[in-house]
Amino acid sequence: MAGSEYHEGVEGDVNKDYDVIIIGGGPAALAAAVYTCRALLKTVILEKKYLGGQLVGTELIENYPGFPEVIGGFELTQRMEAQAKRFGAEIRYEEVSKLDLEKGLKVITTDVDKYASPIVILASGADPKKLGVPGEEEFYGKGVSYCATCDGAFYRGKKVVVAGGGDSAITEGIFLTKYAQTVQIIHRRDEFRATKIYLDDAFSNPKIKVILNTVIESIYGKEKVDGVVTQNMVTKEKTDIRCDGVFVFIGSSPNTSFLGNLLCVDAGCHIETNIHMETAIEGLYAVGDIRKNSYRQIATAIGEGVTAAIAAEHKLAELKASGKLKK
Repeated sequence: MAGSEYHEGVEGDVNKDYDVIIIGGGPAALAAAVYTCRALLKTVILEKKYLGGQLVGTELIENYPGFPEVIGGFELTQRMEAQAKRFGAEIRYEEVSKLDLEKGLKVITTDVDKYASPIVILASGADPKKLGVPGEEEFYGKGVSYCATCDGAFYRGKKVVVAGGGDSAITEGIFLTKYAQTVQIIHRRDEFRATKIYLDDAFSNPKIKVILNTVIESIYGKEKVDGVVTQNMVTKEKTDIRCDGVFVFIGSSPNTSFLGNLLCVDAGCHIETNIHMETAIEGLYAVGDIRKNSYRQIATAIGEGVTAAIAAEHKLAELKASGKLKK
């Protein structure tokens, strides 16, 4: 592995031992690490909490190729971690607070150390926005979900509630009708923000019931979700709605605060990339939920991680050949 080739770039007490630094520890990050390590590039993953990201909170996964018997998110994460480590990936549990550019290198500051590398892959993910109501955290993975594509099939013949009023809420609600007996879409305003064509499809679907001017006040149950309590914003009337699942689609918040003004992002703070997952900054890549137009699926996140890793390998060779990297 190349490792410590970049000593003449950034001065001071900085760890310059890595060819590739990956920020985040979800499926995209772990997939990227497998490929960069197999390319003999010394790689470190910087993860602030735990590996797997939102994958860990998914109880059962049945749409990931190669596991016809389904697999739990925690177990799948463990397998990905073992594979990345087998090829030499290092994993450090540190929170990234800042990313700067200096003399052709990306300089990363964490709560533990400071790093510099020519290649950085951003895979810090996005957290779904929460309702912030009682029962939401307690029943996450036990009836509360933020991904219909991931969990919808577990609700065949059952009653579900969807919270939200944008395109995601409507399209995911329509998707859920493939499995659920009924889908009640609850929105706090008097009209939806979603695209008209999606709304037309939803309103014409006999399985969908729309409830406007209403918020979910709490989610309740014993071992799993049994229902929600709602309140009408106009009449203040409270209603108990029995259901088996609650799907929340009120947006997501990419973990991009450490970038400051370094990159141009969209209104939702997602990062734009080219087809190689490279951002507007050479040698800086973005993959997974942090990326604009991401499909937020395990399989696509892994594909993006692999794409970025291969592109990064080629980019590093190009930088060395051009003399942009001082040895």
